[in-house]
Amino acid sequence: MPNELAIKQITEIDPYIAPFSEMLSLVVEGGASIGFLPPLSLGEAEAYWRGVLAPDVLLLGAFADGALAGTVQLHFCMKANGDHRVEIAKLMTHPRFRRRGIGRVLMEAAETTAMGMGKTLLVLDTRDGDPSNQLYTSLGYIKAGSIPRFAKSANGEYHTTNLYYREIKPSN
Repeated sequence: MPNELAIKQITEIDPYIAPFSEMLSLVVEGGASIGFLPPLSLGEAEAYWRGVLAPDVLLLGAFADGALAGTVQLHFCMKANGDHRVEIAKLMTHPRFRRRGIGRVLMEAAETTAMGMGKTLLVLDTRDGDPSNQLYTSLGYIKAGSIPRFAKSANGEYHTTNLYYREIKPSN
């Protein structure tokens, strides 16, 4: 773990656009299944980040000794029958900071944030076989099922995704 890890809610992307774009490009190049195919240019990454912040999205960044180490998003359901749930999305750790527990800290921060907003259900999906599956189950997420051929990789191969959920108690 870095000497100092700070989790911040990002409310304006411009001050962070360069490190967020670099991290996204590197993570995609490394084979992560997060909605993009390599190569992902910095321009494409910047365009993505400029469109992320919205009323139904909360963006968290993890900063290790001042440098961006990871991020996660909370996507709030804006429908009346789903205002209790949040989708956890785009959990990623900068390759320089992997295997230091940052993904776990980000997931715990996302859960705490959701609880503080009165949410009671977290949902997410991740590619079958990825290390993130172990992280999610270790955090108490329950596998609800799988969808075959859900996401395509750069070589054209299709991959199964696993759907997970976790019920939480609101803190407010």
